[in-house]
Amino acid sequence: MPWIQLRVNSTEKQAEQVSDMLMSWGAQAVSFVDAKDTPIYEPLPGEVLYWENTVVVGLFDAEHKMDKVVRQLEKAAIFKNGVQYKLEQLEDKDWEREWMDNFHPIRFGNRLWVCPSWRDIPDPTAVNVMLDPGLAFGTGTHPTTALCMEWLDAQELSQSLVVDFGCGSGILGIAALKLGAKRVVGIDIDPQAIESSLANATRNGVEQQIELYLPKDQPASLQADVVVANILAGPLAQLSGIISAYVKPGGLLALSGILESQAQSVIDAYAAEFEFDPVAVKEEWVRLTARKKV
Repeated sequence: MPWIQLRVNSTEKQAEQVSDMLMSWGAQAVSFVDAKDTPIYEPLPGEVLYWENTVVVGLFDAEHKMDKVVRQLEKAAIFKNGVQYKLEQLEDKDWEREWMDNFHPIRFGNRLWVCPSWRDIPDPTAVNVMLDPGLAFGTGTHPTTALCMEWLDAQELSQSLVVDFGCGSGILGIAALKLGAKRVVGIDIDPQAIESSLANATRNGVEQQIELYLPKDQPASLQADVVVANILAGPLAQLSGIISAYVKPGGLLALSGILESQAQSVIDAYAAEFEFDPVAVKEEWVRLTARKKV
């Protein structure tokens, strides 16, 4: 089905109201785009933030009466100084097929691959994690996930207990199990992440070795050989006491989801209990690794 896309220049304060207007005028879907490449890195759990300069994008059926929508948009009271917008005809194509074609097997380190289910496995003798991209909980394409995967690939995880704090898709915990870990405990604030992790663990045949919890149910007295937390710098610092407690004396800690400018503040939050390795950097993101003092 062909579509028409209406892009409306907005502001942080207007974005949600513009979205509501487009939906009320017949948009089939609405999304938000950063107009000036100034991404938001740390929304609080459950919070929705917009960029200072936000483009609100409405997707309409090609048969929709867009002249009426445009007239309503131009008259909208919230645009006191006029409105800037752009109408675009989208090519009629198989969007699902195009989406699938963009995902390929990815290698991390020496042994570890992440492979979409519809692709051939490049190396059947490697450690292969089968993971289909879904809700953007982590597929290995983001630098922070890649940094953690590369680190896990370099560890000796045989028979270890691993905690994946902020498990998302379960990619890190599943990779740890495939690399030899005996048991993984995954924790996430989002029930959909728990469902996604379980589905992916089942796809990889490791569902019997992984336990998944929301924060209210997470184990209170558990000490792991390895703890991985790929979330955001703010929560990593705020939750340092909880995360640190999961690492046994002499155990390993890997933290990511951190910008280079934020690294020292996160290190400071853990420095009393951990000895840190040199920082690993990929693009503008870093991974911190450390061993807990005995």
